[in-house]
Amino acid sequence: MPRNQEVIRQWKVLHALESSRHGVSIDALAQELTVTTRTIRRDLAALQEAGFPLYDEHDDAGRVRWHLDGQVLKGLETGFTLAELCALYLSRNILESVAGSPFQRDLTNAFGRLEKMLSPRMRQFLDRLPAVLVAKPGPRARVVDGVSDITARLLEATLHFRVVRMQYHSVKSRRTKDYVIHPYRLAFAQGGLYLLAYVPEYEAVRTFAIDRIASVSLEKQSFTPKQAIADDVFANSLGVNSGPPERAEIAFDSSVAPFVRTRVWHPSQEVREGADGQLVLTLNVCHDWALRNWILGWGPFAKVLFPATLAGQVRDDLQQAARLYTVQS
Repeated sequence: MPRNQEVIRQWKVLHALESSRHGVSIDALAQELTVTTRTIRRDLAALQEAGFPLYDEHDDAGRVRWHLDGQVLKGLETGFTLAELCALYLSRNILESVAGSPFQRDLTNAFGRLEKMLSPRMRQFLDRLPAVLVAKPGPRARVVDGVSDITARLLEATLHFRVVRMQYHSVKSRRTKDYVIHPYRLAFAQGGLYLLAYVPEYEAVRTFAIDRIASVSLEKQSFTPKQAIADDVFANSLGVNSGPPERAEIAFDSSVAPFVRTRVWHPSQEVREGADGQLVLTLNVCHDWALRNWILGWGPFAKVLFPATLAGQVRDDLQQAARLYTVQS
C-alpha cells in the first residue's frame, strides 16, 4: 500500500474520533474506511505514538469505543478543535500562495505560534501530509521596498476616511502621475494587492496595484464615500477589474470541450452543445484584457461568436502576435 494512502487514512481516523461524541468502535472504523480491523488497530497505535491523546473505554453495553481527548488543548483557549488546529497547520502549504505580500511576516508568526500548540511528534506526523497535498503558487506581484509602509498608510486612510495624495506609475500611460484619492478598500487577487479608490478628478472608482504606488501621504481632511463597493469587488471579471458585465459567447473545439465543460470559469457561465462536438460557453463578464488573455490562451481551439467587437479585438491580438513570428528573408 502506498505510504501516502496510509497517512490519509490515519487522518480520517483522527477526524472520525474527534467528531464522535460517544467514541467509535474499531469495527465501525474498519467498515467506514473499508479496511480490516487489524489495519485500524495499527493506525490507532501509530496515532498514539505520534502523540495524539487517544484512549479506549467500555460503553454501557460493554463494547470498546475509542475516543480522542478533547480537553488536551483546553488550556490554550483557542476555540479550535485539535483537528481544526491540525488542518490550519497543514494549510500553511496553501497560504504560501500569498508569499511576498505585506502580510507574509504576520502569517509566518501566526504559524510559528500554531506550531508551538502541537507537540513535536504531532508535527512530525502532520508534516507527512503535505507530501500528498501541495499547492503551486500562481504569478504574484514582486516584493517592492516600502510596500508594507504604503499598505499600512492606506489601511489607516481607508479605516478613517482620510483623503490621500499618491504618486502612481501607470502602465498604460508609461509615466508616474499624481493623484488625489479617496481610498475605499484593499483587495488581494491573483497574487497581487490592489487599492480601490474614488478619484474625484474622474468622478469614478479606479483600481490601483499597490506595488506600482511610489508614495502615499495622508491629508488632514476626511471624505464621505460616494459609491458603495461590493464585497466581491472583482466579481464581474476573470481578472482584476470592477467594470460592468457584458455577454460574451465563445465556441470551443471538440478536442478541448470536455475540459472546458468540467470547470467553473465564472459563476455566470452557461454551457450549450454546438455543432460537430463543439461547446459554446456564455459568460457575463467585463470585456477587459483578462477576458481576452483567457481566450487567447486557448489558441486555435476557441473562437468568439459574440460580440463582434470582442471578436475583432481578439483577431487583432492574434494578428499582432503572428507578426512577431514572421520569418525574415
